[in-house]
Amino acid sequence: MNIKNCKGSMLALLATFGLSSIALAATTQRYIVEYAPGVAKQLSGEIGQGKIKAMLNNRNLMSVELTNQEVQSLTLNPKIKSIEIDAKRYPLAQTTPYGIPMVQATQLSDAAAANTMVCIIDSGYDLSHEDLASSSNISGTNDSGTGNWFSDEHGHGTHVAGTIAALDNTLGVIGVLPNNNLNLHIIKVFDADGWAYSSTLVTALDNCVAAQTAAGLDKLVINMSLGGSRSVRSEDRAFGDAYAAGVLSIAAAGNDGNTRHSYPASYDSVVSVAAIDANKVVAAFSQQTDQVELAAPGVAVESSLPMGTATSSDVTVAGNGYESAGMVGSPFASATGSLVDCGLGTSACTGATGNICLISRGDIAFSDKVLACEAGGGAGAIIYNNEPDMLYGTLGEVATSIPSVGVSQADGATLVGLVGSSATVDVYAGNYSAWDGTSMATPHVAGVAALVWSNNPSCSASEIRAALVATAEDLGAAGRDNAYGHGLVQAKAAHDHIAANACTGDNGGGDTGGGGGGNGGGNGKPKKN
Repeated sequence: MNIKNCKGSMLALLATFGLSSIALAATTQRYIVEYAPGVAKQLSGEIGQGKIKAMLNNRNLMSVELTNQEVQSLTLNPKIKSIEIDAKRYPLAQTTPYGIPMVQATQLSDAAAANTMVCIIDSGYDLSHEDLASSSNISGTNDSGTGNWFSDEHGHGTHVAGTIAALDNTLGVIGVLPNNNLNLHIIKVFDADGWAYSSTLVTALDNCVAAQTAAGLDKLVINMSLGGSRSVRSEDRAFGDAYAAGVLSIAAAGNDGNTRHSYPASYDSVVSVAAIDANKVVAAFSQQTDQVELAAPGVAVESSLPMGTATSSDVTVAGNGYESAGMVGSPFASATGSLVDCGLGTSACTGATGNICLISRGDIAFSDKVLACEAGGGAGAIIYNNEPDMLYGTLGEVATSIPSVGVSQADGATLVGLVGSSATVDVYAGNYSAWDGTSMATPHVAGVAALVWSNNPSCSASEIRAALVATAEDLGAAGRDNAYGHGLVQAKAAHDHIAANACTGDNGGGDTGGGGGGNGGGNGKPKKN
């Protein structure tokens, strides 16, 4: 439409160009500008060569990076026919999360996994996810009050499922069993509020067994990335009965960073899983008890989230990209400006107007640092860690208006040396995210148990459990300890152990963890760990 014929408010003009008021929220953005024939040179001079990123002369188009004010001004320029967002496109690349090779999942085929079922008791499963199976070997049970099993309002269950079975394709990540051979059954016990009861868990256990029977399978692994502090006798008996019947149940040790028992992980019939990081060091939040049996990656575990719900980000400084993690709660927006050192960000950042604040972690909350950047007129914020590894942060319930991300300590040190350079921060909706928790460690173990069992179908649940314990990579103090249990679970080593020590199919192996649990008190509501 010809701009000279447009009338009305500025928002009406933006709408004419296909731009909503959202366009006004971003500090800078790339746009595709369509111009009238024969005016390219003149228009380039008016806009400024520094703002033009690409010329598509054969189509009378140019890609231009503009401020909000400049967009508003250009909507009135008679040489311009249209303006639209120059939308980002991303490579369809797949990555292997560090935990998958760490547990030796890449060394053992899952071709035989159709003989095995993993039942995930959690918050649901995004059946529409690009990296998760939606085929006939995926089933689920709807529990009253939580909604459909194939939706996930929280994201926790979808993240867990991705670690177990994200597909080997060109997208996202891969899981422990990535070739769509494993049978998955999903039981949704958590809604968006994130808690259930012991009775709910017992019902879910029974539904897992019913699904196994209906599928005609004799190998069932149950993943429970959940827990609570009170032992319940009827729940203990239910899992004991299931174990005696050949079901292998695996649960998170807990995220309170203390020595208190969590249940169901601390029942003798359930494998309790601790969390370690990429350096095989126990996570500070991982509970350490005499029931911890195995350890697995549980820090910064990249996996699937319901489509479009993850917070993804890009950071570019002086033309180079840096790994980043969008602050949870950050608005989805893009900002470009000079990089300004704002120290700890404990007060309004001087010289930040229209620029990108570089802030060190420490002293105050991430949200307060971002607000200090805003108070100084900053357009975006980069917060770097004060300890090794990537900074994964959240803004909590605090509303901010600029894009904000975390980066590692090492990259932060590099960026300090680049202060004054051009920087861009982009936070956008994604489908994957890195989470921490014994919840993230548990599906590594459940996946490995299913992988090893599928390759050794004559083994019983207790024999698979014993093989995982016997071949775990010893970490921490020599021998079993309360932080790591018997150590890091190892798929190929367990498979080789079974090959050298044939299974009998006898399920009388019993517990291979630590001592008894005891009643830790609490409210008896299992929560996600």
